[in-house]
Amino acid sequence: MARALIVLPDDSARPIVKAIDEARRSLRIKMFTFSDPTLLNAVIAARRRGVKVQVMLNPERRNGDRDNEHTRKVLTRRQVAVKNANPAFDLTHEKSLVVDDETAFVHSCNWVTKNLTETRDYAIVTTRKHDVADVADGFDADWHRQAFSPRHETHLVWCPGARERICQFIDRAKHRLWVQNERYQDMVVIERLVRAARRGVKVAVMARAPHTLKREKLVEGVGGLRILDDVGIRVRKIRQMRLHGKMILADRVAAIVGSINLAPGSLDGRRELAIEIHDDDVVDRLTSVVHDDWEHSRPLDLSDEGLLADLEDRVEDSGRLLALDDSRDRD
Repeated sequence: MARALIVLPDDSARPIVKAIDEARRSLRIKMFTFSDPTLLNAVIAARRRGVKVQVMLNPERRNGDRDNEHTRKVLTRRQVAVKNANPAFDLTHEKSLVVDDETAFVHSCNWVTKNLTETRDYAIVTTRKHDVADVADGFDADWHRQAFSPRHETHLVWCPGARERICQFIDRAKHRLWVQNERYQDMVVIERLVRAARRGVKVAVMARAPHTLKREKLVEGVGGLRILDDVGIRVRKIRQMRLHGKMILADRVAAIVGSINLAPGSLDGRRELAIEIHDDDVVDRLTSVVHDDWEHSRPLDLSDEGLLADLEDRVEDSGRLLALDDSRDRD
C-alpha cells in the first residue's frame, strides 16, 4: 500500500484501531476532538505495551468549550504524554496520526464516535516516506513549539497558508469538480469556483443546511452558497447523513482530502492538514462515493422563502441578518 482511502461511516474505525493495535515503537496523534472510547482504550493499551505515545489536543473551541478535558485527564492518569496544541494558532483543527514513522493518517474526521459512525468523513492512509516524514515533522514542530516549514514539493496541504494551493487545484480542473465541505465562506475560493463554472467546468457542491451554521458565520456562509447557486452551480445536501468531510475532486484524476474548511479562519489562522492525491485506486473509490452521495442528496433551497423556512426558530434574528424578504410579516 502506498496510499489508501478510508470512508466513514462505511469502513468504521476498524482500520484506525488496527493501526494503533499494531504499533511497535511510536504513535503521534494530533486531534481537534478526541473522545471515542474504543480509540482511547487502544491508545492506552499501546502505551502499556511500551509504545511511545504522544497526544496533542486542541485545548478549547472558539466559544470556550473544552471538549478534550476528560480525555486529557484519562490519558494523564494512564501516563500517556499529552499536551495542548501549539498556541501559535487560533486553534488546531488538524486530525492526524503517525504510526512507527512508517504510516500516516490524514483525517477529516475527529476521533469522536459521531464522526466515526454517523457522518460522511474520510481519512487518507499513506506509507509514502515523504508524506509520513512531513506529518511527523509537523507534529514535532508543534509539540516543541517550533516554526515549521513544509518541503516545497509535498503532497501535504498545510494551514495557515493553503489558499493558493487550493485555488491552483481548482484552476487546473478542466471538466468536472466535486466539492464536499461544511462551510463555503472564503470569497477567494468561491470566486475560483465561479470562474471554473464560467469556463465550462461542471461544478457540483455538497454542503450542510444553513441552519447548521453558527450565528456569527451565517452571513458569510449563506452568502457564499447563494453566490454559487446564482451562477448555476448545483448545491445539494446529502440525505440521511451529516456531511463533515472536506474533499475536492477534480476530473476523476486528483483530490484534496483533509481537515480544511473553505473559510478564512481555517485558511489563515488555524493549524489544518490535508493531502493531495493522484493515486488511481483512491481517486476511483472517492469518485464512486461522491457519485453515490450525489444520488442520495437533495437540492438546498436557497431562495428567501427556503432560507426562512430552514432557519425559522433555529437561528435567532436570521431574517434580519440575511436581509431576507419575509413577506409573512407584511400586511
